[in-house]
Amino acid sequence: MATTATRSRSTTSAKRSANARSEARDDNGRFEKEGSASASRTSRSKKPTRTELNGTGKLIAAGAAGLAVGLAASVARKLAVQSPTYFAGEWDEALKAEHAATLKVFDAIEATTEKNTTRRATLLMNLKHMLAKHAIEEENSVYPALRDAGEAEAADHLNNDHGYVKQYLYDLGIMPKDSPAWIAKLRQFRTDIEKHMHEEETDLFPRLKAKLTPERNKLLTTAMNKEGLKIA
Repeated sequence: MATTATRSRSTTSAKRSANARSEARDDNGRFEKEGSASASRTSRSKKPTRTELNGTGKLIAAGAAGLAVGLAASVARKLAVQSPTYFAGEWDEALKAEHAATLKVFDAIEATTEKNTTRRATLLMNLKHMLAKHAIEEENSVYPALRDAGEAEAADHLNNDHGYVKQYLYDLGIMPKDSPAWIAKLRQFRTDIEKHMHEEETDLFPRLKAKLTPERNKLLTTAMNKEGLKIA
């Protein structure tokens, strides 16, 4: 009788050992809980369906297409903005053309009244963008070329003028657009910037161009247009 009981206990123990060996264990060799083991098996066995994969692929493709269109539109806009300067000719003629375009914006602003605050703000924004692009072109290409040509003092003087251009734009940006002082400030700005433009066009630009070889003038034109594209 005792022998039969012993055999029964041995059989039961063997079954438990077999079951234990078949149970899932974690990385440390401990038995996993039934719920976590089941969840782990489910997680490992679940794969995305073809529909889910197709949907994800379409989303990625749509995002890439949108990015490409946006980049293309940005490049097209930059080329459109810079093209008048590019087609105006060599660097000095191109900068003269930008001077003339800037003065036309001043004309449009001066034609406004104190009631046209929205139009004044919009035109001032246009003026800021035009002058920012123009300044980058000159400061990053023409003025360095002036310094290399032995005209460092002249280049520094012109660069200093650009600091006051930024000051005018800042003051006009924060002043009330319906104030008589606003249009007075704008007219003083125009007087100073016309003096700056005249000095460049009649003296410093011709002097620089004469000092450069045709090849160097061509390189300067290319460099100037590249700088303009950065902010166009």
